[in-house]
Amino acid sequence: MLERGAAGVLCALSAVLVAAVVTGVLTGCHGPSGGPAGEGAGGERPGPAAGSAEVRPSGYGAVFLAVGECSSFGTVDPTEVPCDSERAAARVVAREGGRASGGPPCPATTDFVLHISERRPAADEDGDGAVPLGYACMRKLQPPHPGDPGGGGGPRTIVGDCVRDIGGGRVREAACDAEGERAPRFKVVEAVAVRADCPASTGLYVRLGGAHPVGCARPL
Repeated sequence: MLERGAAGVLCALSAVLVAAVVTGVLTGCHGPSGGPAGEGAGGERPGPAAGSAEVRPSGYGAVFLAVGECSSFGTVDPTEVPCDSERAAARVVAREGGRASGGPPCPATTDFVLHISERRPAADEDGDGAVPLGYACMRKLQPPHPGDPGGGGGPRTIVGDCVRDIGGGRVREAACDAEGERAPRFKVVEAVAVRADCPASTGLYVRLGGAHPVGCARPL
């Protein structure tokens, strides 16, 4: 939820995708939680945190949804498939262990996130019958890319994204070219360390997190 504070600060809600995989229940990714969460402007590519799941690129099948591997189409029970398969829909651009709410953020232009819960499938990456809790940051193989600036989705709000008013002092990310009821009212044009660094044209402050946690948004 996005709440308006006394100074009119709004935290944009990123679009989320809720999905499930064969090896575990997956839920939609979170946006920045207010703490340091990577840079909003260009998207730092965070490395694996200590204790995270192994993320070495490894070829289809060796590690479930490792970096560089692909998932099938659909939001229900997608599976790992070879990236050159006609069933391939999205590629893993980052893989972390633990819960996404407490782990490193996904790269800025991630389209959606798959959360993997611990299960005991018949086959897994190391043969012990368990898939570690973790999450995979996914980038679609074909456009449109909701995680791109102005795309109206993705787990993070970044420079180039737009937001619309959803009532009650809240805003939500919207495609910059949307019209009608979904038309945006503001566009994030810069990410800075403090509000005082925003340009004079700023009409809204959007919480991004990271080293430059303030998004300066101008009216459209």
